[in-house]
Amino acid sequence: MKNIKEKDWYLKVTKKRKIKNIIMQTLILSCGVVAITPLAFVFYHIVKLGFPELNFTFFTELPTPTGQTGGGMGNSIIGSLTMIGLASLVSVPIGVLSGVYLSEYGQSHSWLASFFRLIVDLLASLPSIVVGLFIYSVMVIPMKTFSAYAGSAALSILMIPIVIKTTEEVLKLLPIHVREAGLALGIPRWRVIISIVLNGRKGAVITGVMLAVSRIAGETAPLLVTAFGNRYWLQNLKQPIASIPVQIYNYAISPFEDWHKQAWAGALTLVTLIFILNLLSRTLLSRQLNERN
Repeated sequence: MKNIKEKDWYLKVTKKRKIKNIIMQTLILSCGVVAITPLAFVFYHIVKLGFPELNFTFFTELPTPTGQTGGGMGNSIIGSLTMIGLASLVSVPIGVLSGVYLSEYGQSHSWLASFFRLIVDLLASLPSIVVGLFIYSVMVIPMKTFSAYAGSAALSILMIPIVIKTTEEVLKLLPIHVREAGLALGIPRWRVIISIVLNGRKGAVITGVMLAVSRIAGETAPLLVTAFGNRYWLQNLKQPIASIPVQIYNYAISPFEDWHKQAWAGALTLVTLIFILNLLSRTLLSRQLNERN
């Protein structure tokens, strides 16, 4: 009789747990669907309005004057890639080396590292338009012109704290005994950092860099007051330069329907670029995790 009661109690408890599990799984799935739904609607809207306007000329030709059909954003695509490339040339070395310092020497220089982290956090939280106004005052006004250099400088300031924080975090994930093994062999610490620490986490560091690039690829506000934009091919980095976000902004606020269509096509191009960068970064990170396992 006692065994029967214990069995009934066990079945009752198990049933309750299964019901609770189903409820929680349904709740979590519902929350996930709610979170994804706005993104799905945004993607659907952009693809619906932008995809019909995409063609070969959109990527290879200059914008056309009002009233003329055709044209594209070839100059804006090249301009954005140019400024992202220049910003990466400055931001990646500074960000990676700073992240290495915080990860490898942060404990021995605790007060300095803490102050440095505070500065990085403050820099990461700065509104992008404030960064743009800063570059406007220190570069655009003295040079008396908008330029690709000014736009790249603004993007690099936005990119540096992201690279620093991601580099520091991914290097901390490397087990301490790996560093100690290298030091025990008599290898200098700088060589351990370069050949063991960075080499062992290079995939994750590259992933952080790509995430930072995708972060600055869609910035508009700082470029409005630094690069400004133009409607011609890039000829000189000391002159105003076109970019996809600024071109989208200018077309979106215009009263012309043809420009509105071009803006949606530009938005689809920009979103696709950011999606590819994020997909590549995730792929690199997953591959490295699989290699470690």
